[in-house]
Amino acid sequence: MNCEEDLYEDFRSSSHRYGHPGGGGEQLAINELISDGSVVYAEALWDHVTMDDQELGFKAGDVIEVMDATNKEWWWGRILDSEGWFPASFVRLRVNQDEPMEDYPLKVEGGKEDDSSSGTRRFGMGQTTKDQMRTNVINEIISTERDYIKHLKDICEGYIKQCRKRADMFTEEQLKTIFGNIEDIYRCQKKFVKALEKKFNKDHPHLSEVGSCFLEYQTEFQIYSEYCNNHPNACMELSRLTKVNKYVYFFEACRLLQKMIDISLDGFLLTPVQKICKYPLQLAELLKYTNPQHRDFKDVEAALNAMKNVARLINERKRRLENIDKIAQWQSSIEDWEGEDVLVRSSELIYSGELAKISHPQAKSQQRMFFLFDHQLVCCKKDLLRRDILYYKSRINMDDMEILDVEDGKDKDFNISVKNAFKLHCRDTEEVHIFCAKKPEQKQRWLKAFENERRQVQLDQETGFSITEVQKKQAMLNASKQHHTGKPKAVTRPYYDFLMRQKHPTLPTTLPQQQVFMLAEPKRKPSNFWQNISRLTPFRK
Repeated sequence: MNCEEDLYEDFRSSSHRYGHPGGGGEQLAINELISDGSVVYAEALWDHVTMDDQELGFKAGDVIEVMDATNKEWWWGRILDSEGWFPASFVRLRVNQDEPMEDYPLKVEGGKEDDSSSGTRRFGMGQTTKDQMRTNVINEIISTERDYIKHLKDICEGYIKQCRKRADMFTEEQLKTIFGNIEDIYRCQKKFVKALEKKFNKDHPHLSEVGSCFLEYQTEFQIYSEYCNNHPNACMELSRLTKVNKYVYFFEACRLLQKMIDISLDGFLLTPVQKICKYPLQLAELLKYTNPQHRDFKDVEAALNAMKNVARLINERKRRLENIDKIAQWQSSIEDWEGEDVLVRSSELIYSGELAKISHPQAKSQQRMFFLFDHQLVCCKKDLLRRDILYYKSRINMDDMEILDVEDGKDKDFNISVKNAFKLHCRDTEEVHIFCAKKPEQKQRWLKAFENERRQVQLDQETGFSITEVQKKQAMLNASKQHHTGKPKAVTRPYYDFLMRQKHPTLPTTLPQQQVFMLAEPKRKPSNFWQNISRLTPFRK
């Protein structure tokens, strides 16, 4: 058993001469193929929008012929008559490099199949071109899963195990911050790969039925949400530690002793984020080459939708956690705040706007600004002179309320005439509030917002979404630090505007755009969390 001195001594004596599989091998292999005259195709994962005539623009799903891959970050490629540079991180090499560009089913109908594959399309009586394509995808899924398991094992045994021996360098809290729940992911993936291997047909891989495995583990894959949400904290902690040389040497020693490929720890810790992104892409390709008559077709189709939903759920949770900082900043801008913080019960602003509020016993109309969060409605008053300053007045617990639409005319409860009105009625105390909008369409938007609030609460309960006490406290602490002393608190625009005005990310001219973790709708404003996602994917084929 090596002690700490042995670890450092092995690192120094190794002189970095350990042999590692992978590394820059993939890039070298691509260039060798191109030099030999082979045609290499890549498939776009994201849109690449550019105004530079030296760059190649494309949309997600486009097939690009790779003509030069000597540069690590930018490749030269061609689509039809257009050529140009494009970010290598925006594409993945096609599994089936020999696949014709034309759609295979059309070729079958046109009777243009080779004699070698034209006998029959039934399984077990000669493998068709489409069957071969499916075999290639199945093999990729199995092999990349095994590679991924090895990377997870290397992280757990090569880094975490060694770090735990050094109580003088790492606390348990630090290790939790750096590695998150990657050990839970490792245990989950070991079971998943065993399930895949049981379904793998070694003699006829195209007959393998792997769709059910993804359906079986779709709920367990939600553990990736915690990992992805923690990843920014891991990057910050690693950045802080690696400013000290002894941590740099220690992490490099861990890598070399485990004989891991030449990628830094933060690169390895990115692999789970990339892996959960890749499942829908692999399943989409598998479905493409699975005949509707195949026994696996329905399961693969369902698995694709399930894994897209897992990715959406993870992305939504990430967005919600990013929003809590904005909510904390909003609260810090409100004068005379009373009671518990908004984040104690809420994590999402559903809607905001101005309404006239009428309550018992005075039945007096008061113009107020309202902010509807999950679980609560916060009421604020505008300053008479500075209309951008808000004062806290009250809040309503939405869990106890039912919403009632009110017809224009005289209301019997308040004995007053109302227009564009609705009521909030407390089931327990019989407390009633009436609200009036200025226009009918504003009223309808509020009614829809109340429906969305209840739907959000129910969804959070079903998916188990919650924010930790540490995250809440950190958000409030950050908000208090950002608030400038000596200046009046002001709301320059409602927090709602932040959500409504998110723009499509634009591309820089010198570096590839940082990839956005969104498979179905990659149009959200990118967060700092994804700044490292364009790193080399160790398990990518």
